[in-house]
Amino acid sequence: MRIGLVRMRYTPFGGAEVFLKRFISKLLDRGHKIDVFSSSWEEEKGVTVHKIDAGGPSFLRPLRFATNVAREVGRVRPDITLSLERTFSQEIYRAGDGCHREWLIQRGRRSGALKRASLAFSPKHKVLLALEERLFKSPGLKAVVANSNRVKDEIIRHYGLPAEKICVIYNGIDVASFEPDDAERVRLRKSFGADEETVVCLFTGSGFERKGLSAAIRALALLKDKGDRRLVVIGKGSVSPYLEEAKKLGVSDRVVFMGPVEGASRYCLAGDIFVLPTIYEPFSNACLEAMAAGLPVVTTRANGASEILIDGESGGIVEDPDNHEEVAAKIEPFLDKSSRLTAGRLARAEALKHPMERTVGEFLDLIEGLKDAR
Repeated sequence: MRIGLVRMRYTPFGGAEVFLKRFISKLLDRGHKIDVFSSSWEEEKGVTVHKIDAGGPSFLRPLRFATNVAREVGRVRPDITLSLERTFSQEIYRAGDGCHREWLIQRGRRSGALKRASLAFSPKHKVLLALEERLFKSPGLKAVVANSNRVKDEIIRHYGLPAEKICVIYNGIDVASFEPDDAERVRLRKSFGADEETVVCLFTGSGFERKGLSAAIRALALLKDKGDRRLVVIGKGSVSPYLEEAKKLGVSDRVVFMGPVEGASRYCLAGDIFVLPTIYEPFSNACLEAMAAGLPVVTTRANGASEILIDGESGGIVEDPDNHEEVAAKIEPFLDKSSRLTAGRLARAEALKHPMERTVGEFLDLIEGLKDAR
C-alpha cells in the first residue's frame, strides 16, 4: 500500500517526529511504500520526501502549508493519507497535538487580562482555530486518531464530531531501548553531578511554561530538606526566568539545565522519578518512556498519559497543575528507595503493554479498514 504521511517540519527533539520516525520504520518493514509531505524532513532510505513550501509570515505558514500539501497530495495520490497537521487533504488525522481550542482555554485560565486579549486576537491562533474547524468539518475526513480519551472528549465537546469517528490509539515505544543499563546510568548521572545517593527528578520537554517547570521547581524547594534531591531539566526553552526562580527558592544548586539533547529518552535510564506537572498534554511520550525505564511518573490529570497510571502505585496524578504543594506531595512517597523501585516495576509493566508494534498494528487495521470500505 502507498501511504502518505504529513508533518509540517522535522525537529530531532519533537515527540511527534520521534513517533513518526518509528512508525515509518515499522511500515517499511511491512513492505509499504511511504511518501512524506513536509517543508523540512531528513532524507530517509525507502521514503519519498515531497518538500512543501510553507514560507511567508509565521502566522500564515500553517495555512500555506495546508494549501500546498493538498495540491501535492492530489498530484501524488497515495492510497491513503495520514496527517499529523491540521490540513485539508487527509483521510485520517492524528490529533497528536491535541485540541487547540482546549489548549487556548487552559492557557487563558492561567493568564492575566492582557495575555488573554493577546491570545484572543492573535493572528496565529485565529489561523490555527480556523484550520482546526475546517479539518473536523471536512467531508473527506474518515477517521480521527486521538492519543488519549481526554483528547477524544475535547474534540467531541468543541466540534461535535461523532464519537464513532474518533478512535483512541495510545502512543507506542521501542521497548528494547529501555532495558536497564547500569554502566549507562552511571555515565549519564556523572554528566550532571549525581551519585547513587542522589534522587534525580527528571523533567523533559520543550515549552517549559506549558509543561509546568515552575511547579516542578517549587515542589523541589518544598522537598529540599529531605536529602540530596536534584531536578534535571532537558529541553528547549528560555532558562533565565526559571534559574531566577530556583535562586529565590534556594535550590539553584539543585536544578540542572541540560538544554535540548538528541536521544533525550536515554536519560530516563539515569533518573529516579519523572516529573511533568503540565497544564495541557494530549499524551506525553516522555512519560511513557520514563515508565518503560522503570521510573514512577508524577504528572497531572491534564496529561493523557495519566490514563495509564495508577495514582499512588505506578506514579502520582496531580489534579491541579498550579498547586506545587500537591506536586510535592505526589513526589514525596517515591523519595523512599523501596517504594520507588516497587512503583517503577509497576510503571514498566504497564509501559510494556504499549510497544510500537501494537501502535503500528492498530493504525494499519484502521488504514486497511478504511481502504476496504471505499
